[in-house]
Amino acid sequence: MQNRRNFLRTALMGSLAVSSASSFPSHAGDLSMQRKPRIHLPKGAVVLFQGDSITDAGRLRNIPAANHNGALGSGYAFLATSDLLCRFADSDLKIFNRGISGNKVFQLAGRWQDDCLNLKPHLLSIMIGVNDFWHKLEGKYDGTPEVYERDYRALLQRTLQALPGVQLVLCEPYAIRNTTAVNEKWFPEFDLYREISLKLANEFDALYVPFQKIFNQAEKKAPGAYWSPDGVHPSLPGARLMADAWMNCVFGG
Repeated sequence: MQNRRNFLRTALMGSLAVSSASSFPSHAGDLSMQRKPRIHLPKGAVVLFQGDSITDAGRLRNIPAANHNGALGSGYAFLATSDLLCRFADSDLKIFNRGISGNKVFQLAGRWQDDCLNLKPHLLSIMIGVNDFWHKLEGKYDGTPEVYERDYRALLQRTLQALPGVQLVLCEPYAIRNTTAVNEKWFPEFDLYREISLKLANEFDALYVPFQKIFNQAEKKAPGAYWSPDGVHPSLPGARLMADAWMNCVFGG
């Protein structure tokens, strides 16, 4: 356990020493994991994980209840939830996963009232962006980095207007090379989506989980396909890696 925590701490805090899997602006490592006070969860707080298939992870969408195993899927959101419920066992947390496979930012916006604002989260974690690029690459969408930034900013502004006290966590979209889906066609354009996610985290004073750097660091132990066979959807160890990184960034491990 101690070795795993040391590994994650190195990945998060020492990420500037890691050479990126693709050309990413050098200022990406300048966002300190400590620049904002730790997240505070009052008793009865609502925690919401939002995003696409990486967050969805096969959750049972017909179950609206909080803290339900099946409704949380089988990915990083489920694993982080188990950590949260164990760590804050006396806090009566209510944790939801509302990720939907295939979603892009504009699709989040289309269901935001029901799947976010009505839940009134105290802590909102969003991971979105890979489909905004991937679906474009496959000819299924005509978005651009500029559209991604515009739509994402509007979504965050709308959220803060409705929930001015919400604590935000933005997660970096990532793509892992030498896997079945991610190839050289992804770069350098996909890097712009990562840069935008960091820019918005700074703009909206959100905590930021640098998943690309986490996976880059993890590739020192095992190849990329071990953590994510297709380079986007995490394997079991990949999901554990993400959950630990999320917990470390948001709650200090």
